[in-house]
Amino acid sequence: MISGAEAMLQALLAEGVDTVFAYPGGSIIKVFDALYDHRKDLKQILVRHEQGAAHAAQGYARVSGRTGVAIVTSGPGATNTITGISDAMLDNTPLVVIAGQVSTDVLGTDAFQEIDLVGVTQPITKWSYQIRRAEDIAWAVARAFYIAGSGRPGPVVLDFSKTAQVAQIDFKPAKIEYERSYIPSPDPIESQINDAVALINSAKKPLVLVGHGVELGNAENELREFIEKADLPAARTLLGHVTYSLPLACVLMTA
Repeated sequence: MISGAEAMLQALLAEGVDTVFAYPGGSIIKVFDALYDHRKDLKQILVRHEQGAAHAAQGYARVSGRTGVAIVTSGPGATNTITGISDAMLDNTPLVVIAGQVSTDVLGTDAFQEIDLVGVTQPITKWSYQIRRAEDIAWAVARAFYIAGSGRPGPVVLDFSKTAQVAQIDFKPAKIEYERSYIPSPDPIESQINDAVALINSAKKPLVLVGHGVELGNAENELREFIEKADLPAARTLLGHVTYSLPLACVLMTA
């Protein structure tokens, strides 16, 4: 039997996590206590602000190609991550934010540093979930990493109640590679493709604007073939300029 806090860390290790960006607080302190026992296999970067934790985890994800992890406390600690979460959503960065939450018996009572983090973050995440039972930790963490890193990458928030952190359970990590309600790479709609082709063919002054999404989608070769076949001029956004070299046959412009 282990605590829910320890189970959370074992679930992270099962996902291949080796680094977390974290700032402690009362509602997440049990996880930090467990982190001490994993100091050799799970590196904790102590940030100076929760917003820094989210952005540092973003940077780690961009550099490593893996899902970044931030661990923060409840209330203002959790809301301080909102800028980083929304940025990860807009920039397609795989990020899992684990936030402490008050005990389940005081949820909805305006308890100290209680906030509806799931409600706050649903519009700016791929998935936001409140863990109320320790038995749900394995499934929630596995699903969080699957959703954050698949398809169009983005942020996931796990609201981790103190009740689940202190409960004792027999823990076994889970692995999720399919969710019936989640389609990471939907099939293209042929009618929409045909509409786009018609617009391009009928355009009097067509211009291709290349952004960072080309690199994130590993579509560099497809873009080059499209530009050369259609013989179109192209411009680049700042990130598109840094990460991608357009064909020499194109009219190069700086966006």
